[in-house]
Amino acid sequence: MEIALSVSGIYLFILLGFAAKKRFTSALEEKSLVLLSIYFLQPLLVFWGLTSRPIDRNVLETPFLFLGIIMVILLIVGSLVRRFRDPKERSIVLVASMVGNTGNLGIPLGIALFGEASVIYSSMINLANVFLVFTLGVYIYSRGNFSVRESVANIFRLPAIWFGVGAITFNLLGLEVPAPLELPLKMGAYATMVLQLMIFGIYLATVRIRELRWPLLGFVSVVKFLVIPLLAWILLSSLSLDSIVFNVLLLELVVPMAVMNVNLAALYDCRPDQVAFLTFATSMIFLPYLYLLVEWGFRA
Repeated sequence: MEIALSVSGIYLFILLGFAAKKRFTSALEEKSLVLLSIYFLQPLLVFWGLTSRPIDRNVLETPFLFLGIIMVILLIVGSLVRRFRDPKERSIVLVASMVGNTGNLGIPLGIALFGEASVIYSSMINLANVFLVFTLGVYIYSRGNFSVRESVANIFRLPAIWFGVGAITFNLLGLEVPAPLELPLKMGAYATMVLQLMIFGIYLATVRIRELRWPLLGFVSVVKFLVIPLLAWILLSSLSLDSIVFNVLLLELVVPMAVMNVNLAALYDCRPDQVAFLTFATSMIFLPYLYLLVEWGFRA
């Protein structure tokens, strides 16, 4: 019940963004909000997230396992997306297969299902996911409109990647954020999350049902909720992992698409309305799917 209420509270901000766009239509310019979020607020969120707790070197194995499995998944999905002729749709499917909601959804779900012992593992996986989003995620979304060279350059143009490197260095050196700066930094981080959710709602309001690509949703759903968990279960079962590590990794690999997908798709003009719909749809599919995962997917 507590998790259900938390998720409902998150969806409230999505609803506010949706209502705002419907009310103010063209007077509300969503691209300006995306630029504000990515270039000014996202760096604060990244820095806060990566300095809010010490990085335990003993659990660094978990995010590397996560990234390794993602690479295998990308190789397989990359061979399947050739059926889509539109490069933008290929980019959407590739990012959808690797960028999940490991933070807002993955961490609290891990606590609810496996207890607080899961937090260190899910937090480290979320850290890996942040870098995945701002490197491969940026590159793949850029490829819908840009050349290889320009797509690589786009990675280094975003301040979040530099703030992330700085935050990890800051953390590993044992430094701490000065107490007077903790509250402003936290305010900026929370403001970023709220704005991200509202941007998601704004783009949902621009979706036209008759223009939706239903084959795209079907393909993404099969990859996200069938191909990935089956492949992940096989790969993880071949390793000698503690049950909690196995379970957290499996959970974080199949959580629905992250809201950040919408921001990046909007920034690089890669069908943000379609991405918003896919993010919302996979979040809805995930709710009953989670029951099946609990019953038959996780280790006791």
